[in-house]
Amino acid sequence: MRDLVRRIVASAAVLALHAPASGQSVKAGIDAWQSGDYSRAISVWRPLAEAGDADAAFNLGQAYRLGRGVQIDLSTAQNWLETAARKGHLDAQTTLGLLLFQNGNRVSGLRWLRQAAEAGEPRAMLMYGTALFNGDGVAQDPVMAYAFVSRAAAQGLGAAKSTLEQMDQVLTVDQRRKGVAIALQKAKSAPKPSKDIVRTPTAKSAAKPKPTPVKVPQTVDKPPVTTTSGRWRIQLGAFGQRGSAETLFRKLAASTPVAGRQMILVPAGSVTRLQVGPFDKASATAACRSLASRGQACFVVPGK
Repeated sequence: MRDLVRRIVASAAVLALHAPASGQSVKAGIDAWQSGDYSRAISVWRPLAEAGDADAAFNLGQAYRLGRGVQIDLSTAQNWLETAARKGHLDAQTTLGLLLFQNGNRVSGLRWLRQAAEAGEPRAMLMYGTALFNGDGVAQDPVMAYAFVSRAAAQGLGAAKSTLEQMDQVLTVDQRRKGVAIALQKAKSAPKPSKDIVRTPTAKSAAKPKPTPVKVPQTVDKPPVTTTSGRWRIQLGAFGQRGSAETLFRKLAASTPVAGRQMILVPAGSVTRLQVGPFDKASATAACRSLASRGQACFVVPGK
């Protein structure tokens, strides 16, 4: 599931919607941000956020989270993200949920992720669906888990497609059929995605900046300081086949967050959970943030 967090965070987005009748617009701040003038972007967004604009509040929260135009301040970032989330901003709900979950506040994190998932946000559906599948912080519900993850996969989220393949190996045909039926029913009532969402340019297109909203780059977090002792681990997923867990570990073994750590396979009913360790808690949290920024789901868990 930790693999999912990484993929999910990597695809975060900011909305650029309606401009106020007078003064600067959220779009003007995005333009400044994309040109590298972060201070200017902050000066545009702050009064709009203080006046109640959810997009501006979300962008301001991202700026404080990334430390661009302002000093990194996760507490202030969380406050602005929550301001936007309470106004129904799906990207804010998802980003806030991930931030809280990764920092150990699973109850509040999952509450926001569930709210965004119910509204059809694909990253939130993947994250919350995986939590339901693994029973991480919520009661295990494989049918509802399949419903959320299948909806996220249907929207083209790559990490959801691979997770769905893992679920297909474990769940019965009847469970999957029920999950799909629920997914179809929920999709009928889901709000249409905003046409004003703009995605972050990829590395190939970065040479031609576009007025794109603030995102979580794939290299946001600094590599964690490597420690080889501690009682904490990071959990990277639950797999129907042991070999799939081993394959993922081999894929990540040379990466900075995982290099030098041990693979720990934990049987859990019909699945095998892939954990890596040992870490102290701070290093485990940093490792998950780094992996999450690359699109890999990750959770910090206590070791045995």
